[in-house]
Amino acid sequence: MDRGATATPRQPAPAATKESRAKMMAELDSPLHALGFEMEELSPSGLAGRLLVTPTCCQPFKVLHGGVSALVAEALASMGAHMAAGYRRVAGMQLSINHFRSAALGDTVLARAAPVHVGRSTQVWEVKLWKMDPSTGEKGLQIAESRVTLLSNLPSQEEHKNAGDALKKYASKL
Repeated sequence: MDRGATATPRQPAPAATKESRAKMMAELDSPLHALGFEMEELSPSGLAGRLLVTPTCCQPFKVLHGGVSALVAEALASMGAHMAAGYRRVAGMQLSINHFRSAALGDTVLARAAPVHVGRSTQVWEVKLWKMDPSTGEKGLQIAESRVTLLSNLPSQEEHKNAGDALKKYASKL
């Protein structure tokens, strides 16, 4: 390319439709999909997404159920660990979660998972959840924080050898 020529600017990827995001979540994680979780970032170095707090996600006091927070934490950590382990089988060993404040019915919760330690046989992931600030659309007050420890060197059985295909398919698209 000669120095006077200008490169054509790269066009941004088209925004995913609600239907395509729902299809992606159904393939990635059925329980998260059933709750309405939407993935926004998907890589071995971090995962992020959001969840609208609906009646399905609430305990009787109309706030996000702590078990839902734990489900989000383990699911994100497991997906990240699976990718970071080269798509080898992983299994959760321990989950610790602290709940600092509640998220009410109608709030949107932002979740972010990041590796703390990626070893040959174990991984530790940190997952944080925040209420989205409705006025700015950014993360607001932190509502929970968890640490998930996973085995990451497990042999895969033949019938599960394609378990990472959905992650491979969508990781480059977000």
